[in-house]
Amino acid sequence: MTPLSGIIITLNEADNVADCIASLQRVCDEVIVVDSGSHDDTVALAEAAGARVIHQPYLGDGPQKAFAVPQAKHDWILALDADERLDDDAVAAIQGLPLDDPQQAYRLRRRNFAGRHWIRAAGFYPDPVTRLYNRTTSGYLPKKAHSSVKAPSVVDLDAHLRHFTYRDLSHWISRIDALSSRDAWAMKERGKRPSAVRPALHAATATLRKLILKGGLFQGADGFTVAMTTAFHAYMKYAKLNELYENERAPSDADDA
Repeated sequence: MTPLSGIIITLNEADNVADCIASLQRVCDEVIVVDSGSHDDTVALAEAAGARVIHQPYLGDGPQKAFAVPQAKHDWILALDADERLDDDAVAAIQGLPLDDPQQAYRLRRRNFAGRHWIRAAGFYPDPVTRLYNRTTSGYLPKKAHSSVKAPSVVDLDAHLRHFTYRDLSHWISRIDALSSRDAWAMKERGKRPSAVRPALHAATATLRKLILKGGLFQGADGFTVAMTTAFHAYMKYAKLNELYENERAPSDADDA
């Protein structure tokens, strides 16, 4: 089998990192963890599990995922988030790949879970994500939020990742709080300006997209849960963007007073 380098980015992922490393080690010859300042046991657990840990303040999603690539031993890169695992069918599929064409990247289907519940509604499945690529031709786009791999050609594998997205509904809400803050920061970094109407507009658009275009209206409680949480996320990231600009202006406003 062609050797692979596995890459994970982390921040306070003590509950996930060891299992993610073990998952990658099923197909990878090395695992690199890029940690952005964890305050829990993430680093110690990663090192104990056999990963090489690199410390790097957070650069944004795409740049952070790309940071370790030049330091990897191998050209073929398999990148997972800390809360993702390779299913058995993904392990078998990857082990069976010839990996003789660096122009090709490979996309897996992702099963998203809230607790033990697999959520399939409103676009949560098959949720295709490109995770295996050759660094000589492909890589993560330099987007600071929700980046993806750009490759000359992408092959869809009939295989899966398990994505333990949320422990429960309370964790779902807390993750939206954290991710919307990160999204707001990323938007401000790329020059997105504040807007009074944008939070409500994007929340309404997200609701319609999930309920109508993605069929959530006809998919029971899961469909409505996905639509409402997606709308909440959309609203909060733009509201927090407005807040970042308001906080930036606040000292000068106080001085003027």
